[in-house]
Amino acid sequence: MAKQKNTAPTTAKILPTDLVFHQHTRSDNYYWMKEREDPEVIDYLNQENENTEKCLLPTKTLQSRLFEEMKSRIKEDDSSVPYFKNGFYYYQKYKRGKEYPIHCRKEGDLSAKESILLDVNQLAKGKTYMNVNALAVSPDTTLLAYAADAVGRRIYTIYFKNLQSGKLLEDKLDSVTGNMVWANDNKTLFYSRQDPQSLRPFQVYKHVMGDDQASDSLVYEEKDDTFTVSVRKSKSAKYLLIASQSTVSTEYRYLPAEEAEGDWKIIHKRERDLEYEVDHHEEHFIILTNADGAKNFKLVKTPIEAPEKQNWEDLVPVRENVLLEAFEVFRHHLVISNRFNGLSRLEIRSWDGRKDHSISMQDPTYSVWVGNNPQYYTDVLRYGYNSLTTPSSIYDYHMDSREKTLMKRQEVVGGHDPEAYQSERIWARAADGQEIPISLVYKKDLFSKTGRNPLLLYGYGAYGLSTDPYFSTNRLSLLNRGIVFAMAHVRGGQEMGRHWYEEGKMLHKKNTFTDFIACADHLVEQKYVHPKKLFAMGGSAGGLLVGAVINMRPDLFHGAIAAVPFVDVVTTMLDESIPLTTGEFDEWGNPKDKVYYDYILSYSPYDNVKPQAYPHLLVTSGFHDSQVQYWEPTKWVAKLRALRTNDNLLLLHTNMEAGHGGASGRFRALKELAMEYAFILWLSKAENLP
Repeated sequence: MAKQKNTAPTTAKILPTDLVFHQHTRSDNYYWMKEREDPEVIDYLNQENENTEKCLLPTKTLQSRLFEEMKSRIKEDDSSVPYFKNGFYYYQKYKRGKEYPIHCRKEGDLSAKESILLDVNQLAKGKTYMNVNALAVSPDTTLLAYAADAVGRRIYTIYFKNLQSGKLLEDKLDSVTGNMVWANDNKTLFYSRQDPQSLRPFQVYKHVMGDDQASDSLVYEEKDDTFTVSVRKSKSAKYLLIASQSTVSTEYRYLPAEEAEGDWKIIHKRERDLEYEVDHHEEHFIILTNADGAKNFKLVKTPIEAPEKQNWEDLVPVRENVLLEAFEVFRHHLVISNRFNGLSRLEIRSWDGRKDHSISMQDPTYSVWVGNNPQYYTDVLRYGYNSLTTPSSIYDYHMDSREKTLMKRQEVVGGHDPEAYQSERIWARAADGQEIPISLVYKKDLFSKTGRNPLLLYGYGAYGLSTDPYFSTNRLSLLNRGIVFAMAHVRGGQEMGRHWYEEGKMLHKKNTFTDFIACADHLVEQKYVHPKKLFAMGGSAGGLLVGAVINMRPDLFHGAIAAVPFVDVVTTMLDESIPLTTGEFDEWGNPKDKVYYDYILSYSPYDNVKPQAYPHLLVTSGFHDSQVQYWEPTKWVAKLRALRTNDNLLLLHTNMEAGHGGASGRFRALKELAMEYAFILWLSKAENLP
């Protein structure tokens, strides 16, 4: 195989801009790339895309094969498991060759005539991007509200449809978040709006059907720019809830859903480092909280007429080694999602005090989650399960009899034998002695623990989001070519409890990066991977991880993929006009404080690029990205190209028609993934290439 290198690298214009803060000057040669409307910026991005396409030309056949492979495993005519709500069974289906879902329902019985609520394929006609992020049916089941985004910047328009006539109504709500909920009067919709510049959800409005949006009344505005707002309804449908949330604090307001014109009341006023989540059960609100030093959270109940913190009564006390993550309220049961030793569990409790139990799982490493359970008066829990070897499975679990029924298992077209693959859970020792879990999977007949296999190591590690192992039909294209896939459960997530998050944020953020390096070193030492065939992958905050790691240990990885990477951390966190910035001061730290400025500066990938040999690198971006602005990865690649001392592949692919999530549609997105997989397979010299 010919040596892989850039054949026609793009050279970015250098136009130094001095950025001065805390009497410290950073010179940014590529600050000019922020000008979104500048034709020179657009031209540069197009040049980078052309360069990427040219450099990956030898993989074109492989990309096509991978795309067709991954597409062929998808059951094109497919549908979700129906759920029952207010007299109807709701589900979504896909038709052969169609990119987007069709939302449907049947009245009373699954044998009834199908009614189409919304065909997203029709909305997407003539558009290069389409995302419908929410559908809300009025309580009397006659009206549909849905939120659509045709750009990818997560700025939505809410439309309304009469489900009896099938006609679109004149009501329309522009420039909204897509978050919405109906009051019980079937004519009032509460919805949230974002700041037009920072895109921070900060207002809740009330819309009455038939009124113009200009006359909608402002219900609540969040003045603190570190908080965001959202609105929803309790599962019992008795209460509307507005949540104001920051990284470390929460404040809820409530209103009886029958009283759309009523006054909202506060459950408990915000306090620094007090977080809580709320739902309703009979005469009480049920609250998940870290109050009173409950670092791993506890469940409490409080009377509706006096919900303040002084009246909170423990239901499930805090446990030292068990993290309470979420809960689901039913009339006769309480379901708790908890995490022990890095693995999720579902715990069932009955309100009458009968014996509690947990649902058993079978794999060494897996994902389990509470599914769609809109009914309050039922003893059946719907939950989902998968693992690195087991396709996604939806179960109905009878909480009294403990019987479970498999409702649907993801079909892998062409067949899939779980026994042909092996998953493992191993542990790496971090620099400070902490044991870091790693989940991995490989195809048995293509793996030998002799240090010969290529391996892709994925990581994220931020916001307390746990990265659970999951099944992917697309990933089979790697496993079936001898690639080992591994997930490093680094600090910054919450896999091992709340402390796991706190030890990977703010002034402890570097633990995320050193944990990932420790996992990579351990996999090499234990001969799961050839040291010259090790690859790293991460997206968004995981892209920050990739960027930091290749600065710290450029020798460790043969190649890396950074998807929509958050790499210009100091500059972004100093600019409060950029979406997400103010709400993340408690995640990364506010660099206006010199202590945080210096610490963030010490790891920010863009600021720490230096003259050294870097691994092969593929960077992806979305021009309309509202989460990580396109210029961050663009500037990073330009600086890497100027300073690196070798000529390995350095590729930037910007989707000019998409945002943070990449291309929309179930097939278009596969083309970008095929490019990423081809990049890894080509560099790894994997078997079964064309």
